[in-house]
Amino acid sequence: MTEVNRPPRVGGWTRFVTARPGLSLLAALVLTVLAVLAGSGVAGKLGSGGWEDPDAESTYATEALEREFPDSQPNLLLLVGSGRASVDDPAVTAEATRLAERLSAEKGVVGVGSYWQTKAPALRAEDGHEAVIAARITGDEKTMGETLDRIAPSYRGTQGPLEVRVGGIVAVRHEMQTIIQEDLTRAELIALPVTLVLLVMVFGSAVAALLPLGIGIVAILGTNAVLAGLTEFTDVSVFAMNLTTALGLGLAIDYALFIVRRFREELSGGADPAAAIGTTLRTAGRTVLFSALTVAVSLAAMLVFPQYFLRSFAYAGIAVVLLAAAAALILLPAALVLLGHRVDSLDLRRLFRRGRAKDAAPGPDAGTAWGRAATLVMRRAPFFALGTTAVLVLLGLPFLGVKFGTADDRQLPSSAESHVVQQHIRDGFPGSPGGGLEVLAEGRATPAEYAAYKERVAALPGVARVDGPLVHGDAAYFTVQPEGEAVDAAAQRLVGDLRATEAPFDTKVTGAAAVLVDSKDAIGGRLPLAAVFITVVTLLLVFLLTGSVLIPVQAVLLNALSLTAMFGAVVWVFQDGHLSGLLGFTGTGSIETTLPVLMFCVAFGLSMDYGVFLLSRIKEEHDRSGDHEGAVRLGLQRTGGLITAAAVILAVVMVAIGTSRVTNTKMLGLGIALAVLMDAMVVRSLLVPAIMRLTGRATWWAPAPLRRFHQRFGLSEGEPAPTAAPAPAPEPDAVGARG
Repeated sequence: MTEVNRPPRVGGWTRFVTARPGLSLLAALVLTVLAVLAGSGVAGKLGSGGWEDPDAESTYATEALEREFPDSQPNLLLLVGSGRASVDDPAVTAEATRLAERLSAEKGVVGVGSYWQTKAPALRAEDGHEAVIAARITGDEKTMGETLDRIAPSYRGTQGPLEVRVGGIVAVRHEMQTIIQEDLTRAELIALPVTLVLLVMVFGSAVAALLPLGIGIVAILGTNAVLAGLTEFTDVSVFAMNLTTALGLGLAIDYALFIVRRFREELSGGADPAAAIGTTLRTAGRTVLFSALTVAVSLAAMLVFPQYFLRSFAYAGIAVVLLAAAAALILLPAALVLLGHRVDSLDLRRLFRRGRAKDAAPGPDAGTAWGRAATLVMRRAPFFALGTTAVLVLLGLPFLGVKFGTADDRQLPSSAESHVVQQHIRDGFPGSPGGGLEVLAEGRATPAEYAAYKERVAALPGVARVDGPLVHGDAAYFTVQPEGEAVDAAAQRLVGDLRATEAPFDTKVTGAAAVLVDSKDAIGGRLPLAAVFITVVTLLLVFLLTGSVLIPVQAVLLNALSLTAMFGAVVWVFQDGHLSGLLGFTGTGSIETTLPVLMFCVAFGLSMDYGVFLLSRIKEEHDRSGDHEGAVRLGLQRTGGLITAAAVILAVVMVAIGTSRVTNTKMLGLGIALAVLMDAMVVRSLLVPAIMRLTGRATWWAPAPLRRFHQRFGLSEGEPAPTAAPAPAPEPDAVGARG
């Protein structure tokens, strides 16, 4: 009897994290305060670009033109409206000239040119009531933003007979950065209270509900401090802050949900708090560790790409995942030790139960509906496997028509000033100031050689006009205006034609279409490496968790399949423009090149997060009983509700992010919310049990060398089996009793 009542062994890790729980929480509080101080103002240190390949030909040419010919790369545009008068009216001309002269005297502004100075047709609207003053603000992104903030107020608005609006690339990026910060604050104000309400609904106890929320806040604040430190060494995109908030709340809540739920389950089974913590960390704790590693691996794959926009999400994502896991495995156990049975305090659901027995903690029969659903799915496994797969493939078909483009002012809301300026130029001007393609020519050449090259370029298909050359020392540049849109398929073909055109000097091509071509090449060239990295490491981690050869393969394939609905919706909604009025964005007919890569890495990692939760519990039940179908049923019964609750909470956070007025952020938030819900409610609930029923006992097969490898290096849920021999399949009633 003494042996039966002896509490489970408490491991070294449990002793470490619970030895002095009060001291652990105090140290966490001090570190959190330091993180707040270190991470304050981090948004102002982040960049709003990063879509270009820094080693590409277009990047080299852009930097060379900025250095040698600053006039060729205007990033500030003043859209000057003359009201009912013509822009050639003497009074308008005089005031506009004074405005351009004043702008040229501003510190940090170079290369000022205007329609009234050059009479260039591209700088005058076709209706004759608007014209452009173009200039370049020098410096890095932070310096350019500070200069814009300093000078814009004195030029914006009414200037005598003129009405002036401020636009250009620098204004677009600066306005985007400001809007993202505002939208992120609003998203947090939406997500936090809604998340707290959902957690109370899941746990019943206000105390238990506050624990996951606290872990999430600690992870977010810590990641902001990490990002602030990284800005001292490398560029970091402001968009990464959205991922920090989403994953910080979402994953921390997932991990805390799993640990708190298992802790309360052990308490309800009669264990004391110390024993409950030991079992929780030995089971749910290991699951959290594996989940964090799989998510971090998916995000780390973005480090292989050269664009700092993608690399920034890897920095932020890896930091927030590891901090969320560390907080869940160190701080949360300490808090649970101090709380003990008081974790069920402040049971708010009593207000709605009116006389029913208290049921704050989950009992052994919790989730029986999920168990019945798993039984039904496995009974009709071929139907559910084929039907679910067909639906997911059908939802993903629109992605076959994806068209890639570049991010521009149309990412901003239609009321944004810089968007208004660019839209006026697109709609009303014969050419775009600073638009088209630029060809940098390096090396000495004669006027005749320049003229011959210009004739060859003008003869290329799709060329509307060639201007130049403008010569400075041993360098010169030509401006090539395509006949169609700046970044359409014809413009991209023209980039290749220009690069293949013979010249007696070295040529480099840049411009929006050239940047897009180089970005697509950079992503396409590294995509196989990223895919292999994610696949191989995920296979290894899932094998270490399960000891099976087939389960890791299933996990990778089903995770990828779960993302089809997200990619199909992205194209149908954001590329083709369906629901643009309802969701409040401007359709561009294309998807920014880096977004699918980002969304795949994030959504794949989150899908693995839920996959690990389910598989670890199935593995635990299988190790205990040896009954394959019983383990699948009990695994889904014990985790189905938890995974669904975690997915809904994460989806709420992502939808809050998706309320952003910036289209890329809206696409990221809403797309991942859809992927998370599809994975939890369709793939984990229907496809996984159906496939595991079809594969049967072969699901757990591994060759002898790999079995020995897993026995030595792998980690499993639950207590190890008393012998190395596999347990015989028990009778059905014995399985039910154990369940």
